[in-house]
Amino acid sequence: MDAAQRAEVPTLRLHDGIAIPQLGFGVSQLPAKETQGTVELALEAGYRHFDTAAVYGNEKDVGAALLASGLPREDYFVTTKLWDSRQGPESTLSDFEASLARLGLDHVDLCLVQRPGPAAEGLLEIWRTLESIHGEEAARTIGVSDFGIEDLELLEREAETRPTVNQVELHPRFQQVDLRTWHATHGIATEAGGPLAQGALFEDGTIVRLAERRGKTPAQVILRWHLQRGIIVIPRSVTAERIRENVELFDFTFSDREMAAIGDLDRDRQALLR
Repeated sequence: MDAAQRAEVPTLRLHDGIAIPQLGFGVSQLPAKETQGTVELALEAGYRHFDTAAVYGNEKDVGAALLASGLPREDYFVTTKLWDSRQGPESTLSDFEASLARLGLDHVDLCLVQRPGPAAEGLLEIWRTLESIHGEEAARTIGVSDFGIEDLELLEREAETRPTVNQVELHPRFQQVDLRTWHATHGIATEAGGPLAQGALFEDGTIVRLAERRGKTPAQVILRWHLQRGIIVIPRSVTAERIRENVELFDFTFSDREMAAIGDLDRDRQALLR
């Protein structure tokens, strides 16, 4: 992908003013020994938004690929996540600093708290620590991952700032309508982790017909559907061909009727646990 094509990848403006590329590359479930080479393939394909997490065990390898690229720091967007361990603000801060060290960066663009538990007090402590990290500009913006409406309402009531992003499982069979409506009402961007439902829809008749009509793959159809809905998408793959395909999404669109046909596939059914 050349520079002109890369420029077509849209950005979304978060409620704090930070611009986030709407298409990213995920490295969950990717073994550390394969991560650097895979991220280098993604960089060659044109991705500039990379999504990792402390719990994935591959932050160091993501950082190595970014360093090897020679790209200026401002040319790529890095997300990492902290596990919601409920061990107090000191632990959250040390975990974050360890992530920065593994990535080889002095800041990340987005830091998420991953997977809330039931203890409200602990959740607020962790979020307030992230607010402090954000205030010191070690994370340009902060958000959450796998939070439900009750968790978000708690932050809305008790925290000084609201998350800019909530990364959740989202795909045509699990569209999380109520959650996305809450996000939209409160200015929180929806980010789809697992946007392809681990391939569960690749043989669906509606998806296949639209793919054939556009000369695209089922994966490209699903990713384009997400993009047209204003959702940030984080696909992942390990093969060069699919990595390239998953970024070639900006030379076609769907009509309202076609978008609705994909929307009709909702079954409120999860496909994965992240």
